Amino acid sequence: MLGNKAATTIGPESWRNSTLKGIKLSQTIVQKSDKSCDVGRSLDPLPHLRDTVAQLSNDEIHRYTREVRVIVAKLRESLLDTNEEIKALTRGKEALEKALEHTRKDIALNKDSQEIRVSRPSREREHDGADDLLNAERAHLLNCKKALEAQLRSVQQQLQVLDAARRRLFNVLNERSRVMDLLNHALSAANAGSQSAPIGVGRSRTSMDGRLSRLQDMSGKLGFMSLGQPDPLGPYTPEADQALVDAEEARARSAYLRRELKDAIDRTEKLQKAAHKSVNDGITQKVAETITLKQHLGVGLGENRHGIHRAQRWYDATDKARGYTMGPVAYSDIATRERLDRPMVKVFQRHPGTQLPEAQEIIRSGDGLLQSLSATSRNIGLLKLSQLRLRNDIKGKGLASSVDSSIIRLRRRKSDHRWTLGEAF
Repeated sequence: MLGNKAATTIGPESWRNSTLKGIKLSQTIVQKSDKSCDVGRSLDPLPHLRDTVAQLSNDEIHRYTREVRVIVAKLRESLLDTNEEIKALTRGKEALEKALEHTRKDIALNKDSQEIRVSRPSREREHDGADDLLNAERAHLLNCKKALEAQLRSVQQQLQVLDAARRRLFNVLNERSRVMDLLNHALSAANAGSQSAPIGVGRSRTSMDGRLSRLQDMSGKLGFMSLGQPDPLGPYTPEADQALVDAEEARARSAYLRRELKDAIDRTEKLQKAAHKSVNDGITQKVAETITLKQHLGVGLGENRHGIHRAQRWYDATDKARGYTMGPVAYSDIATRERLDRPMVKVFQRHPGTQLPEAQEIIRSGDGLLQSLSATSRNIGLLKLSQLRLRNDIKGKGLASSVDSSIIRLRRRKSDHRWTLGEAF
């Protein structure tokens, strides 16, 4: 009976249920707390979160900076190539200006040669082959001058394009280099020394291998391979891409211009030398022809002088013969044997029809000798006139050969272009 009373609760039911309900609620809360702790163990950040996040940020900065360094190296290499191209094109421009100066000097020399030839005697100024050669040389030189001036303008414009590309590369290079202040080793060490770089806290080997592969890819891109698609927020920006493309196009155009420049200078020099040699040979041939004619004129002048002497001797002999034929001047000087009324003639003329032709023959002979004297005198005058013409021609030929020879000496002396151009052409 006591045992039954002990099994029977004395306290009220509500009181017991309230206690049991509190126990169950406590158990539920404990289970929920344990589950929350388990979830926290797997999801909640560890106490070294700040260090880990900082290391990850440093890794991202290191990766970005290395990639930017590759772009900067590419920009710097393009900048150096552009500088070298500017130097090469500048040297070509100087060579072009030198060739243009030589062309202008040859034009001035051609003009001086033509002006000097005007000083020849009037009878030697007839248009000849040397004038044709000088005119042809001037035409060729003017064409070469126009071509070289056009080439020089193209080179100057290309130098401006290269300078603009260089300034753009320099600006982009400075802009890209702003994040590289903390890198203290060369780009060549990025690929070779990347495996020995410190891994740091929280960096896994897998992530390091991935970064190494990216660095190797970027290093491979440096060898003038594709740098990938430009990214406005990445290392390889559109501005850098456009600067590299513009610089590459400018260098290609400059290289093409330099080749054209060299060919133009070579063609101009060959044409100048050929024209110069042709004119010199032509004037030399003209001098030789002039001297040959002068020598023939000298021979002709000697023959003319000989002919004058012969004609003068004949004139003197004829004049003396006419004097003998005409007889003495005074009648008192006529000898008896020369008179027409000498005793023998008087006796002969006692018979009719015995007229003698002595007087008519003497008169006719005197008239013939007088005509011979007149003809000889005319011939002597013509010979002297011809002698004067020959002398003048010899003098003209001498002056002409002297002028042409001075032109040849002038052209040979100035063929090295080591003289100052007095005025612009």
